[in-house]
Amino acid sequence: MAAQHPSGGGKGLRITLISAAVAGVVTVVAGLLIVVSSPEEYGLARDSLALEAQPRQTGAAQPQQAMFEAPPSVPPPLPALQPAPAMLPSTPRRLVIKRLGINAPIGSVGLDRRGAIQVPPINNPNLVGWYRHGPTAGEGGPSVMLGHKDTRSGSAVFSRLYEIKNGDTIEIKRQDGVTAVFTVGGVEQAAKTTFPTQRVYGDQPGSNAQLHLITCGGVYNRTTGHYTDNIIVYATMTSSYRS
Repeated sequence: MAAQHPSGGGKGLRITLISAAVAGVVTVVAGLLIVVSSPEEYGLARDSLALEAQPRQTGAAQPQQAMFEAPPSVPPPLPALQPAPAMLPSTPRRLVIKRLGINAPIGSVGLDRRGAIQVPPINNPNLVGWYRHGPTAGEGGPSVMLGHKDTRSGSAVFSRLYEIKNGDTIEIKRQDGVTAVFTVGGVEQAAKTTFPTQRVYGDQPGSNAQLHLITCGGVYNRTTGHYTDNIIVYATMTSSYRS
């Protein structure tokens, strides 16, 4: 016959096991409360994630093209196509990059009180901002447009801009009913501390109609609340058509 525990010993063992289980549950709950109250320390806050430098997010089957690199005084890279003649000014209304699934409205932006270029409002993440003190899209010179990469609530209009490649086309639908078609000639990733202002905003020889798109890139700096770099797309108008 198997040996039996005395009834008092069995009761004491049950009490001990129940107490240990309760203590374990309390410990787990307390740990969860600590994590929820300090999400940044545990990688739960979106902006606290270690964001890899852009653009290195394509798979092995689609190797990333070489980025354009040159001193700030060097002109923008041009596509291997004949530029189309510049057109008269007309307000840009919509930006389309079919390969990236981008189809977004355009609004105008100017300068803030510090003299820095404004960005589209953060509460309208799908809006592209056109710098209204520069040329319109299709007019001679660089037409500059900006868009957010992401916001605290999710991705934004230029979240996939790092995927754009040389030879891709960008369409700008204008107020006059003409769609200007721009071909990408190069993509640059530049530190915000050494932004190539002359190449992006300055007039260039030849007065070709150019389109320069700007968004954030690099690594997100939690201290400053900004990304370290900019992604800049350089494109030249190569054709147009009437909608």
